[in-house]
Amino acid sequence: MKKSYENLPFRSGVGIVVLNKDNKVFVAKRIDNPKKFWQMPQGGVNSGENYIDAAYRELKEETSIENVKLIKELDGLITYILPSSLMGIIWKGKFKGQKQKWFLMKFLGSDNEIDIKTKKPEFLEWKWIELEQITDVVVDFKLHVYQEVKEKVKKLLIKGF
Repeated sequence: MKKSYENLPFRSGVGIVVLNKDNKVFVAKRIDNPKKFWQMPQGGVNSGENYIDAAYRELKEETSIENVKLIKELDGLITYILPSSLMGIIWKGKFKGQKQKWFLMKFLGSDNEIDIKTKKPEFLEWKWIELEQITDVVVDFKLHVYQEVKEKVKKLLIKGF
């Protein structure tokens, strides 16, 4: 009999849109899914941690990036559910997906400050891409998340944050 995951909670998470001086977006290719998929830095919120602190911690842990300016906390939370093939595997089966708070940050440093070979590396490689492209490179089950994030960031770019 197959285990039901409907009653599992969502993991509290954060995501970070990092823009360089040309307003291109930082994306990286995951070690555990090295196909054609790229993602922006994101991760879980630890117990007792607030969203913004988690965002800065995740960004540093995954990319070594510290030299950023917070532009905006994006409105609302965005939820995704893991596909059945990953259910029970990711996060040791404790969660069915993530409810994420997203942040827009401007990278103030130079590319040589970015180092994905961290203590617990998650990425194989990284690059800067146009905001429009983020929905072309993301894994299917996070597509709606990236579409919503892209629209929110686009509006901010048009306003000139």
